[in-house]
Amino acid sequence: MWTAEQVAARFAEAAQTAERLPPVGVRGYFNTWPALLREPWARYAAEDGLSHLPPEPSAIDRLEETLRWVRWLSEPQRHLVWMRARDCPWRAICQRFGCDRTTAWRRWQHALGLVVGHLNEPVKPSRLHLA
Repeated sequence: MWTAEQVAARFAEAAQTAERLPPVGVRGYFNTWPALLREPWARYAAEDGLSHLPPEPSAIDRLEETLRWVRWLSEPQRHLVWMRARDCPWRAICQRFGCDRTTAWRRWQHALGLVVGHLNEPVKPSRLHLA
């Protein structure tokens, strides 16, 4: 059985995993210049900041599963849940949605409750895939 806390933690993990994915480039364009090897002291001042390790394949699988959950939410609920997953402060969320903190928190709890309800509903025989 899923709880709201577990769903919120899964969304937070999904947001962290999404940030660790490599950047996507435009297809058809490539660079023939060799990669620059910087001295260690020059890497500290690099524009890209900290280098992140790529996420584990299991984390990517959980990210994909979590992203399928958002189909049960409306667009404003999706934005709210994702902003909280990225650890945005409540002040920024309240400004974005034009409400006070308590209302934003209630809407967030409601959105998590919708996901929990869908995750915990029993599997109907018509939804089973027999192979």
